[in-house]
Amino acid sequence: MPAAQADALPHNKLSWWLDKALVAIGEASAWIWLLVLAVVLTNVFSRFVLSRGSIALEELSWHLFGAALMLALAYAVVRDDHVRVDVLREKFTLRSQAIIELLAILILALPIVVLMVDALVPFAYQAFIYDERSQAPSGLPHRFIFKSVLPIGLTLVALALLSRATRCSTLLFNFPRAFVAPTHVRDRGHSQP
Repeated sequence: MPAAQADALPHNKLSWWLDKALVAIGEASAWIWLLVLAVVLTNVFSRFVLSRGSIALEELSWHLFGAALMLALAYAVVRDDHVRVDVLREKFTLRSQAIIELLAILILALPIVVLMVDALVPFAYQAFIYDERSQAPSGLPHRFIFKSVLPIGLTLVALALLSRATRCSTLLFNFPRAFVAPTHVRDRGHSQP
């Protein structure tokens, strides 16, 4: 959706609060990229200047990169900044776009994300139970921390998809009813949905 039309979908109370929370989480997770940068630079300095590479630092950079990406996916859905490969969509009316998006979310996206979360929770739990660590001798312990980010990130995506679906529903069926945030809340900065 072009930027002008992205805001055309009306908010309802549920979508407003969900989007607000997901945007805040997405913006907070952006700080992880600074940690990724610091870890990568430390690893490069250690490897090429001190001639002492670190498997733990290398693994930490991968895990932080993955965490930053997983926690930003919901933000992309809320802001409608994700990649679309649909050249026909631009030619449709907003109502037609909302119908297609609502059906795609309910029939395709949400069920797949829910199945993925269902599979990933035991994956993370098993890593916790067995106190899984890296197979490398000097690798990272407590792998469950990083494996837990996968279902958490996808749960946030499911919430973002649910919010988007309710916004489409508000446009199409006026259910839930449209909600306009008070002016003082809307004008406080870019972190609002």
